[in-house]
Amino acid sequence: MPGNVTFADRSLTVHGQRFHLTDWGPANGPTVLLLHGVTGHARTWDHEAAALAGRFHVIALDQRGHGDSDPAPDGDYTLTTLAGDIAAVVDALGLTRFSLVGLSLGGRVAIVHAALHPEWVERLMVVDIGPDIAAAGRTRVGSMMARSPERFASVEDAIAQARASNPRYVDALLRERVTHGLRRLPDGGYTWKYDRAIRDAVRNGRWREDLDVWPLWASVRCPTFIVRGAESDVLSPEIAKQMVDARPQARLVEIAGAGHTVPGDQPAQFLEVLRTFLAA
Repeated sequence: MPGNVTFADRSLTVHGQRFHLTDWGPANGPTVLLLHGVTGHARTWDHEAAALAGRFHVIALDQRGHGDSDPAPDGDYTLTTLAGDIAAVVDALGLTRFSLVGLSLGGRVAIVHAALHPEWVERLMVVDIGPDIAAAGRTRVGSMMARSPERFASVEDAIAQARASNPRYVDALLRERVTHGLRRLPDGGYTWKYDRAIRDAVRNGRWREDLDVWPLWASVRCPTFIVRGAESDVLSPEIAKQMVDARPQARLVEIAGAGHTVPGDQPAQFLEVLRTFLAA
């Protein structure tokens, strides 16, 4: 992290569940809310949050079943429920207007939230995801989740497994992502913090989404950036074009040398785009 930037670990309880977040920068600064992807957590945004914290109030949320937030008691990880969590957390924090940035699953949740709560969202950035997910990327990510071990003997073993699925990710950032994404087991090993129920749903073919995101995407009216990794198999060029066709005012930015995990693959370029987005 740049310099000696620090943050506060915070927790709050909404509709009976505990949610964890990291809180960066001045409380009276413009607020930015960051949402991670399906295997991620709030600490995957440390690099961006630290870089923005001199000017912005940055909140990175552990969504339900991720990081240090409670898992879904009923295994419900649908977009409707995840977006409902965001609304409840925003209300509990007393936020009024903020910029919303979501990567992968977090991007889909962000689209839903921005469509349903235009009064809160000042601008929206959707990172390498769309209302549809390209078949190749869906298959790759699903296979990676389904085949993941449930126990690692060491942090290094988990890093090696993550590296196989993230060939472009910057070494230091991948190490931080994995380290913060593991939970110590009683036997001395490690497992992922994100809920096993998510992996099991993928393994058993029970992962379901409950919304058609296209009408919601079309209804968003705030300034919007779509960020695509030029080598992504999740947000295909065709889906990205459909997104712009549906909302010609949205700006599409492609980042060379990045796959699906754009912030980790090309952190400097992504941060430059993020700063431009926040200045728009």
